[in-house]
Amino acid sequence: MSTPAFADGATTTPVNERLKGYSYPLSARGVANLAPTPPWHYVGDVVGVEFWTTPAAAAASLPTGLDPDPASSGHGYALFIDWQFSASDNTYLDPVRSQYSEFLVLLDAVHKGSPVAWCPFIYVDNDEALARGWIQGFPKKIGAVHQTRAFGVPSQAGPVVGPGGRFGATLSSNGRQLAQAQVTLEKTAPTIPALGRPIVNLRHFPRLTKGQYENPAVHELTQSVLDTPQVAGTWTGTGELSFFPAQAEELADLAPQRTGAGFRGSLSYSVTDLIIL
Repeated sequence: MSTPAFADGATTTPVNERLKGYSYPLSARGVANLAPTPPWHYVGDVVGVEFWTTPAAAAASLPTGLDPDPASSGHGYALFIDWQFSASDNTYLDPVRSQYSEFLVLLDAVHKGSPVAWCPFIYVDNDEALARGWIQGFPKKIGAVHQTRAFGVPSQAGPVVGPGGRFGATLSSNGRQLAQAQVTLEKTAPTIPALGRPIVNLRHFPRLTKGQYENPAVHELTQSVLDTPQVAGTWTGTGELSFFPAQAEELADLAPQRTGAGFRGSLSYSVTDLIIL
């Protein structure tokens, strides 16, 4: 269903290039690139809310190759994640680069009859995370994402990770608020509810060639591959979620009609590969 990734006739033979690096910017020493060579390792705390938008709005967000899930059209999750990242060079020891926050939406869909999760919108506050996302097909934009923190010492300044614990989360972009959530914990859970389906994205790189604007260099569905995923400390309960309209944004087109479970937990995995569908 897709235009080949090497539509201009290139091959998969490694480029013999003076400049080094895995991604932009290529450079003399190869350390200035935004996304280093995989593997990429992630660990983070997730605050999320299950929700239902209208089936029509969910269907309108799907690309060619994906269809609404007839069993759960309009169902999805909103996730706020406080991440820490590392490549093979112990990037986590440089917190200004390795720490970032993220918001994303996952909607139920099907690909050739198999259940998948489609990511129509995702925001991060770190340019390196933006670059890694575009390489994978995540349609990342820059935003400001925050969530309530929990600490290992009791305090009225923070919630308990347990019954009655309350967590808030927000997303804004370009100074405009786009999403807000609140979660109240009730009981433990074996996993994070949003992890039940493989995530599918649309990797798209357009051409800047006159007459070729509608013929992208890359246009392909990709499926994320999460190596050795692990979860811990997951609690579920109730959740509240709102999306707000803003100029040059379409998140509010998926406005929740009702919400289901709210949840919080920790997640880790690595990325070394993806699947072209």
